[in-house]
Amino acid sequence: MKALIALEDGTVYEATSFTGSGETVGEIVFNTSMSGYQEILTDPSYTGQIVTMTYPLIGTYGVNPEDMESSSIHPKAFLVKEYQQLPSNFRSTQSLADFLTEFNILGVEGFDTRSLVRHIRIAGAMKAVVSTQDLDPGSLIQKARQWPGLVGQDMVKLVSCTEPYTWVDNKPLPGTGLSKKASASELKIVAFDFGIKYNQIRIFEDKGCRVQVVPATTDTKTVFDMNPDGIFLSNGPGDPEGVEGVVDTIRELLGKKPMFGICLGHQMLGLAYGGSTYKLKFGHRGGNQPVKDLATSRIEITSQNHGFCVDMDTLDPEQVELTHINLNDNSCEGMRHKTFPAFSVQYHPEHAPGPHDAVYLFDRFIEMIRHQA
Repeated sequence: MKALIALEDGTVYEATSFTGSGETVGEIVFNTSMSGYQEILTDPSYTGQIVTMTYPLIGTYGVNPEDMESSSIHPKAFLVKEYQQLPSNFRSTQSLADFLTEFNILGVEGFDTRSLVRHIRIAGAMKAVVSTQDLDPGSLIQKARQWPGLVGQDMVKLVSCTEPYTWVDNKPLPGTGLSKKASASELKIVAFDFGIKYNQIRIFEDKGCRVQVVPATTDTKTVFDMNPDGIFLSNGPGDPEGVEGVVDTIRELLGKKPMFGICLGHQMLGLAYGGSTYKLKFGHRGGNQPVKDLATSRIEITSQNHGFCVDMDTLDPEQVELTHINLNDNSCEGMRHKTFPAFSVQYHPEHAPGPHDAVYLFDRFIEMIRHQA
């Protein structure tokens, strides 16, 4: 089925849908990962975006329930060079096309993805429409331009849980679980859900922590009443400055309990410190992003997915220290507060699907909690 991909700057690509009819609008971005398309699709941080994979052949190993990072698919559409309709993997329970169709997400193939990615790298991420229903380029370009975009929008409210839940037998269980008496060695973590990936919870559980996931709008008193040992700020989608009400809560919690932030959680901490954020030209998305730990000079290959960044120039260097930088553009990838027990990174140390270079950060957080006890 013929499809058109139209960008707000007038660029148009002809392609083919492998999931049937549909039309959607979003911010078009690219991901450089060579594997892990299921984890990418189920990462809530991609809410509102149209994802293009740079790796040319996608779908070869199918889809399976164990690799879900949330309960649904979040990108508005999925663009690939070539779709493999016959997956071959012992873990596969479903084809990628069937998976996308189940959630009513457009899958498109058969166009020059390399050309599109090069265009985004030069011109920047932009608004776009993908359609099999409207094949008039002028009409689609106009639809893309009329879409409000992600800047200033609160995308977190679209993906955050509405009720607290705990993690039992590798799945979410509604209700609160921190009220139960913990064992002497078990740490209690309250995790703010800005669009959390399941593997972040799995890692905490594997390291002997009991995790209570709470909605992004949870207030300070509710967190204090849970009496956690530490507070975790998850990843999530969109513009951190568009998220309503959360920064004040984080600011009230700072210094009361050890705090660890990832991705959007990192950006929200930057705002709580008194800084600001800015939109990157085309973002960092993929499983091969090089990051340098300034304390050790160790180079980590990291998984990333973000379009905004903390502006370190807006933070007081007497209070906040830069700890990690992106070696591609020297942007902020990590920071720590010099007074409060709080640190954060822009990338994804939960490694779903990989790499595993930065998983030590979960241990660092646990050590910080035990040191504060």
